[in-house]
Amino acid sequence: MRALDGVKIADFSWVGAGPRATKDLADNGAMVIKIESARRLDLGRRSPPFAGKSDDHDGSAFFAQSNTSKKSVTLNLSDPRGVELARQLVLWADVVVENFGPGYMERIGLGYDTLRQIKPDIILASVSVAGRSGPMAGFRGYGNSAAAHSGHAALSGWPDRPPHMPPLAYGDVIAPMFATVAVLSALEYRQRTGRGQHLDISQIEPMVHVIADLFAEPQARKTGNSDPVMCPHGVYPCRGAGKWIAIAAETDVQWRSICAVLDLPGDPAFDTAPGRITHADAIDQQIARATALMDRDTLLADLAAAGVPAAAVQDGRDVFEDPELRAAGHFVAVDHPVLGTSMMPTPPMKFSHTPACVTAAPCLGAHNRDVFCDMLGMSARDVEDLHAQGVIA
Repeated sequence: MRALDGVKIADFSWVGAGPRATKDLADNGAMVIKIESARRLDLGRRSPPFAGKSDDHDGSAFFAQSNTSKKSVTLNLSDPRGVELARQLVLWADVVVENFGPGYMERIGLGYDTLRQIKPDIILASVSVAGRSGPMAGFRGYGNSAAAHSGHAALSGWPDRPPHMPPLAYGDVIAPMFATVAVLSALEYRQRTGRGQHLDISQIEPMVHVIADLFAEPQARKTGNSDPVMCPHGVYPCRGAGKWIAIAAETDVQWRSICAVLDLPGDPAFDTAPGRITHADAIDQQIARATALMDRDTLLADLAAAGVPAAAVQDGRDVFEDPELRAAGHFVAVDHPVLGTSMMPTPPMKFSHTPACVTAAPCLGAHNRDVFCDMLGMSARDVEDLHAQGVIA
């Protein structure tokens, strides 16, 4: 048994922000049916890296990771018959999730007002860059658009350089967390009241939310790796190509411990945090010269033993092989028809009685027969005919 067994979700979302939210729900037991189209491929299926050829819509590792534990059906939503089948899935579902541009669901006859006529207690979760209300309601974009508008880009990078965009569509990672909470809250509300509702989740607002404290500063500014209170607070090279370590000192005692481990000369000007912050550049250079001669893992162990906050800067392979993550069962092997046996991340929270279970992402339309015949009661002949006519496609 899993925590969300029995919850049914019709997932119209694509790319990142919607699929990542429904992935969390699917991994924890919800039955998520992903509605796709071979005529308008989910851009996630076209996103690298690929196993094999880049034109194989089932070979994207990005898609496979963002859509674990789901089922896939194909529908041509530009055909009224395809929309009618989508409405039958709405009648089956508890929750509908979409992250198209504002107005798209209304244009094809699947807006919230229509959905609640089909099923009065339906929950519709709509994820977009700027939400469904306000002067930016029609704004179209992706996660990096939200990074720019929310202030993340302006606060990232080094003080003497232009604004820096995050290395990934960060809005597509943050917004799904809020979408998941919103869906679970709406399900709880419906259980108590019998009423559904429309959930409006933007990407910009969650991204503002996670850095709101920085805007309380007298002058929010780019600081690179530095910190207004702690010094040192940075990343320093170690012996060997690509080896780095992050070190911070919150207290004067920790600073003295750093000096002892690195065999740094004492300097009265550095004895207090204000003094160290004043001389931050000199301290960083002094530490970097010392760490560059040291083995990263040995240094990490010595600093930890001395009570100094430190961590290895891990690349992708380091993270994948990290003994802590392995011991926690963070990665699980799943068999995929195209990617083969692949290691996929599990939900980062553990349930003592209802553990998650991650299965492979679906190939495009792999569950058409299961859903349309077994769930909706259509005949195999009808499904074949609609497929031939480009409706189930």
